[in-house]
Amino acid sequence: MALRYWAIIVILGIGWGMSFMFNAVLLRELAPLWISVGRVGLGALGCWVFLLARGRNWRISPSRALALAGFGALSYAIPFSCYALGQQHIASGVAGIVNACTPALAVVVTHFWPGGERANWRKSLGVASGLAGIVLLSLPILQGGESSAIWAILVTLGAPLCYAFSVNVARQFRDMEPVVLVAWALTGATAFILPLALWSDGVPGALSGQAWGALLIIGFALTSAAFIAMYWVLPKIGPTNVTLPTLIAPASALSLGVLVLGEPLEVSHLSGLLAILFGLLLIDGRLFRRRVPAV
Repeated sequence: MALRYWAIIVILGIGWGMSFMFNAVLLRELAPLWISVGRVGLGALGCWVFLLARGRNWRISPSRALALAGFGALSYAIPFSCYALGQQHIASGVAGIVNACTPALAVVVTHFWPGGERANWRKSLGVASGLAGIVLLSLPILQGGESSAIWAILVTLGAPLCYAFSVNVARQFRDMEPVVLVAWALTGATAFILPLALWSDGVPGALSGQAWGALLIIGFALTSAAFIAMYWVLPKIGPTNVTLPTLIAPASALSLGVLVLGEPLEVSHLSGLLAILFGLLLIDGRLFRRRVPAV
């Protein structure tokens, strides 16, 4: 890849790792579902501004808009809510590490999905290594009897599970321009989660400047701008390389949690992270391919 594409990959990985830190900041003033509302709502707004400014054709049929609303709930509203709910009881770095299980869970779901790719032995070992990382992450919590933290890890694990299903559901939208797809999906996600947030927590109170800053960054920069950048670089580097931020985000989340939020760094965090990252390398496979010498 060209250096500028590597720069985009690294920025995306660091940025998505930062989202867990901003979640922790927002949880001081906002309920979890409202964090999801703010992120998908501002993310949708950013995508629509981009589309209208570029003069793109954004019109779709009502049936497709309804399908994208369901896709948006699965891909954005529910996962963002799972992160915020989980981070009420676990550190942002731990949530970032759990999120790194997305490719491993995607391998499992895709294996059983109609027409999906069957997992080979290397990918199966990658899945096993990823799950072992979650166990290593959870063992100290189990030994300490912190049941709320264990439930928080399981709730957080719901986000990568949603992503594992959404990457397979996304196949039915392959004919759409990606930014149009994301704009409609984020709009549908907002329509899905907003009534639930109102029913569960009522109207939120006034936010501090710090909370507004975190919300604007997580909505515009880390959702709309990040997805626009990802889809821009995708045809230039390919679907395999575009998954590389998954390797960077957990380390970013863990580092920022320790350095900025003062969260503790434990041996279980590092061992769980290393096991999950090794699993991701197995699933990716590029380091294990036999190189054919040039003739």
